[in-house]
Amino acid sequence: MTSAKGVEPGILRLHHASLVIADTRVAAAFYGEQLGLVPLERPDLDFPGLWYDLGSGQALHLLQVPNPDPTERGVRCGQDRHLALRVRGLEALAARLEGAGIAVERSRSGRPAAFVRDPDGNAIELIEEGG
Repeated sequence: MTSAKGVEPGILRLHHASLVIADTRVAAAFYGEQLGLVPLERPDLDFPGLWYDLGSGQALHLLQVPNPDPTERGVRCGQDRHLALRVRGLEALAARLEGAGIAVERSRSGRPAAFVRDPDGNAIELIEEGG
């Protein structure tokens, strides 16, 4: 179906994903320092948060708001809601995270991927680019 402007409507790509966090300082250490994401300027909103660039016009928004979900999820990351990020140098990144005391769970499928939880229990999948 074509719209009034003659353009076929449809989804183009992910704009951003939002995750709930408890503390911007702790989240900045994980997302900025450990994962190496580049911060974006964030407008003055009525609650704290952080924005990070994921490349290609995509972003991660971290929202410091009351968390409606339990932080202890009781399931493997790959079977939980999660954000998946393409990465370069998966094993070096995993080693850096493990060196910082962050548990890294390799994918059971054998593909070059791993899962971690941020300090708030959010599951993050890291997938080697080209893997």
